[in-house]
Amino acid sequence: MELPAEYDHNGGPLLIGPDKQSVYLSIGDLENQFYHAVAHKAFNNKTGMQPDGSGGILRVTLDGEPVHGGLLGKTYPLNLYFAYGIRECFGMDFDPVTGTLWNTENGANWGDEINLVDERFNGGWNKVQGIWRNVGDGYPNGTGFPTASNITYNPSNLVDFDGKGKYRSPEFTWYRTVGPTALKFLSTVKLGKKYQNEMLVADVNNGRIYQFKLDKHRTGLVLNGSLTDKVTNTDKELDNIIFARDFGLITDLEIGPDGYLCVVVYNEGKIYRISPGF
Repeated sequence: MELPAEYDHNGGPLLIGPDKQSVYLSIGDLENQFYHAVAHKAFNNKTGMQPDGSGGILRVTLDGEPVHGGLLGKTYPLNLYFAYGIRECFGMDFDPVTGTLWNTENGANWGDEINLVDERFNGGWNKVQGIWRNVGDGYPNGTGFPTASNITYNPSNLVDFDGKGKYRSPEFTWYRTVGPTALKFLSTVKLGKKYQNEMLVADVNNGRIYQFKLDKHRTGLVLNGSLTDKVTNTDKELDNIIFARDFGLITDLEIGPDGYLCVVVYNEGKIYRISPGF
């Protein structure tokens, strides 16, 4: 079988885990019409092929071996998966307080996500995106976007690899896509004590950075007003969580050696440094 030479959604962040012994790599769904025709089980296709390493977050030792023999199965490459059911991830980072992994996920025109990613996490793709059932490239309601009747928090048609995989709905969802990219915890006090250990998420559609405070258990986000349902339905609802704005295509956020926040803006070919004003 000859596969097409090029795919989309074929890469993502690469991180060293908090234990300094494991490497985490996100790989998207390799979006391609031919590929979707033979989609595998990591895309929640129960009749599909065995996973091939795409559509998830892989975890290996520093020597490239499975960690503890694998979480979802013992055969290669299923034994490399830390999480699956992921369409396209451009941002992930470990909470500096708990060591828990969080990620961003891009929807198509709808359903961008922020997720808490535990071991064996199933993001739901391609049966669900955001909090809505996925019915293809568009919804037959005249708008091309999902409605309340498409909402599902407990989808029942997912692959769970003999009960090992666990679906978890997003901790935050954009109804209309903003193209979330980098996710970074501010493990620094250089921007002020009040920002320490809070989460920042960037986007490419608007050139913004959003700020999220975690709850006391650090398993969810503190969201107020119209965002208490964990969904932003209009752009106006985002006003109170915007940390910075008016950048170009933000592709990365990093904490520099000096403790300040660095913002990589792809279309400008620039790296900005954010420091507090005095």
